[in-house]
Amino acid sequence: MVKPLPRLRLQGFNNLTKALSFNIYDVCFAASEDERRRYIEYIDEAYNADRLTQILTDVAEIIGANILNIARQDYDPQGASVTILISEEPVIDKKDAGKEIISDAVVAHMDKSHITVHTYPETHPDNGIATFRADIDVATCGVISPLKALNYLIESFESDIVVMDYRVRGFTRDIKGRKHYIDHKINSIQDYLAKNIKSRYEMIDVNVYQENIFHSKMHLKEFDLDTYLFEEKAKNLSFKERMKIEARLKREIEELYHGRNLAD
Repeated sequence: MVKPLPRLRLQGFNNLTKALSFNIYDVCFAASEDERRRYIEYIDEAYNADRLTQILTDVAEIIGANILNIARQDYDPQGASVTILISEEPVIDKKDAGKEIISDAVVAHMDKSHITVHTYPETHPDNGIATFRADIDVATCGVISPLKALNYLIESFESDIVVMDYRVRGFTRDIKGRKHYIDHKINSIQDYLAKNIKSRYEMIDVNVYQENIFHSKMHLKEFDLDTYLFEEKAKNLSFKERMKIEARLKREIEELYHGRNLAD
């Protein structure tokens, strides 16, 4: 467990903004047009707005945030989005509070703390490759940290490739007036990953420590063709077919992992 820095004694509110962003990819091979259509249908059902809402609600609970508002939408022809506004402080209901107003801390959070997810299932019409991308953002302001939800989010999706960015913005002042640009120790996003996740993935970092910017990306170490085939088994394919499909899948994974197209 990563040890936090000693709790700062602050002037007013901790207004450091901590933002964790993910791209999570699932890669699949669906040979026919019908299989590719059914793959999209499967993804849209497995990760519809209701399911995504539950995942993000769990994230809010894990990081110790209070939910202010939920907006969600399933799209036609495919994909879904959910946005949840969160706060560090509990919400005060004006009806129950009488003349008491909502605290400044809650108001300060409303445009800075949120959790969002957008899904992008798609297929390639020619080579059978199907991909599902989920973009996730967890932005918090104050003591609560999005890093607490890191492992849960990775496990909640079919994650062949994960690209993560974490940044701390702004500053907060202690009681002596000194500015603090970060309030916790971090050398890498990997510091916050569970051991069982680290054991399954190859990982690299690109960090800019002086700017409090941390970037990690990872892909599964093991390649089992059966786990990438949609409605098919490797044993039913010829050796030539298996090699051709495996080459296409590995190329797709390599390109997504490095963020560039490979030369033909």
